[in-house]
Amino acid sequence: MKSLLVGITFAVLSTQASAEGAHHATSPYAQEAARDIKSLSEPDVDELTRGGGWGFAKPAELNGYPGPSHVLQMKDRLGLTDDQLLKVQEAFDLMQARASEEGKVFVEIERKLDAAFRSRAITESELRDLVATAEASRSRLRFIHLAAHLEVTQLLDAGQIAAYGKERGYTDGD
Repeated sequence: MKSLLVGITFAVLSTQASAEGAHHATSPYAQEAARDIKSLSEPDVDELTRGGGWGFAKPAELNGYPGPSHVLQMKDRLGLTDDQLLKVQEAFDLMQARASEEGKVFVEIERKLDAAFRSRAITESELRDLVATAEASRSRLRFIHLAAHLEVTQLLDAGQIAAYGKERGYTDGD
């Protein structure tokens, strides 16, 4: 009898909690509604327009292909030669310039996509074109960042690559 009473009590309380939860369902996106570009935060826009990585190069980074920015930060710990330092800096500067330029393109396309929805007059054809344009830009950005990792890896020796992985916490260095 006691277990029946406990079971009924839990059933009633869980039903009541479910009913209350359904009436107070706030979207996890609610705070993003005030953004200038709904799909991008201000830090996202800043990183993209200054040529930051935005996580585009993770497949390279996490598979042992060092990135130019981090190699430059760790130049002394990696024991870069003057020639390596010069070439890594050139790779970084070119990557950042290209990524900044393309990042501005991507941000502007996302702004247009947002404005098209805000206008409430977007058509399926316009949507298709905007999404395709945004994704083409995103693809170019990703290529820019991944290619820089590929280039920098070719400038380093095996010991420097291993030290990079250890310093970044990807390997134990053995």
